[in-house]
Amino acid sequence: MEIEVLSPGGKSLALLSNVNPSTTVAEIKKEVQKSKGLSIHRQAVRLEVKGPILKDEESVKNLGLRSGSKIYVKDLGPQIGWKTVFLAEYAGPLIVYLWIYFQRPWIFYGDAGRTAPVHQVVHIAAICYAVHYVKRLLETIFVHRFSKATMPFFNLFKNCGYYWLFTAYVAYHVNHPLYTAPSDLYIYAGLGFFLFCELGNLSIHVALRNLRPPGTKVRRIPVPTGNPLTVLFNLVSCPNYTYEVGSWLGFTIMTSCLPAGLFTLAGFYQMAIWALGKHKAYKKEFPNYPKGRKAILPFVL
Repeated sequence: MEIEVLSPGGKSLALLSNVNPSTTVAEIKKEVQKSKGLSIHRQAVRLEVKGPILKDEESVKNLGLRSGSKIYVKDLGPQIGWKTVFLAEYAGPLIVYLWIYFQRPWIFYGDAGRTAPVHQVVHIAAICYAVHYVKRLLETIFVHRFSKATMPFFNLFKNCGYYWLFTAYVAYHVNHPLYTAPSDLYIYAGLGFFLFCELGNLSIHVALRNLRPPGTKVRRIPVPTGNPLTVLFNLVSCPNYTYEVGSWLGFTIMTSCLPAGLFTLAGFYQMAIWALGKHKAYKKEFPNYPKGRKAILPFVL
């Protein structure tokens, strides 16, 4: 059979012959790349101009395409690998925070930055910040399996800007010569909660990795494993976000720093949006999905 590939504007991009019912969207993308030189990662394939983007594994037969059918391919623009984006996102905060912590730069604090005493919690906070982002870097390299290879290139600047600038904002205040430390109760309670949530977050990421065999896009219902920190799967769809918010809540309690609290709130808002989207997708994809789960906050949201 023959299938015509059109741009969203209706311009013919390619006429694919010898297409059979088992041909997948991924294979169609490869043919378009051969014909037009458009990378498969830049292609969004749709049955209609404004229809949903088709998954790579969907076949011509399942999509109901016949000889003479038309499909639409949109150029998504320059792309960049997800792993590259994550590494840039997480390396920046690590460098920025530690630079402000070690240097207490004159441009920020004047001469007081060199002479003012540093409270113990400032050192603890720097270690915690470093632990968090080193953990994220190592997870990106050794743990995460990405369902999509790339994302729009210009998202790199938006994502890095968020992480890097918020880090500078938090680090500026926690390392300020006039910073006032909270009581030991706040420091160690916050530290304990931070460390607990960091371990929980790592446990969830490992559990999610093991759900998807290497080189596949298999999706399964996430459930608790033998690790007790994964029991949160019984209550929420995205416990990795729950633990992530918990880590920054612990950091906020430990430092009693308003900018850290604002970072926690901003992160919770964004992660709640992601969690609600994933929760909805799970329920749509799996008819037997546990009905008692919430998205990110147990029993609440």
